[in-house]
Amino acid sequence: MGRRALRKIDANLDLSRHLKEFADLPRPWDQAVLFGRRGPLELEVGSGKGLFLRTAAAAQPEVDFLGIEIARRYARFAASQLARQGLTNAVVVIADAVRVLAEVIPDGAIQAIHIYFPDPWWKRRHKKRRIMVDSFVRDIERTLAPGGRCHFWSDVEEYFRSSLELVAAATNLEGPFAQPEAPAAHEMDYRTHFERRMRLHGLPVFRAQFRKGT
Repeated sequence: MGRRALRKIDANLDLSRHLKEFADLPRPWDQAVLFGRRGPLELEVGSGKGLFLRTAAAAQPEVDFLGIEIARRYARFAASQLARQGLTNAVVVIADAVRVLAEVIPDGAIQAIHIYFPDPWWKRRHKKRRIMVDSFVRDIERTLAPGGRCHFWSDVEEYFRSSLELVAAATNLEGPFAQPEAPAAHEMDYRTHFERRMRLHGLPVFRAQFRKGT
């Protein structure tokens, strides 16, 4: 199930509104610098090709979406899709999500955090590179607004189960609450390209949601 090559980005497409560097993020944090307004804000960790961002942004124009993607080529592609659709309520930042939460996002600023299929780092010696570690899940709890939610999905059951245990041990987030699989209404009715690939191959996806108390 290798990844398909990314389509070529139109050289004439202006990405300046939709693609930012880590250094471009305002400090102290001011959402209006990126979006021109201060409304509900949701954050995606690891946006990949940007399917979730563009689908969610189109469906909820009243919400701003900040996508964090460490791989430049995927960040550029995701931003190009937002630009092509003329979506003004979504931005992709080329950055490490760990640093964005730890160094930029203030307490209670985020309504929802979406973490879909993070790298499981299979080898034992590499597991320390997993994003779901104590400090990161504590930053999730800190940056969520009261009542805010964290959506965590994985295709690796061991990583999924260990992450649930970690969240329970390191935070006071409520949950996990199950997220049932919804039938796809059309060919691209999936949260991410990775979810689509997994489900079309009949492979399991493990889903959970956490909530910050009010």
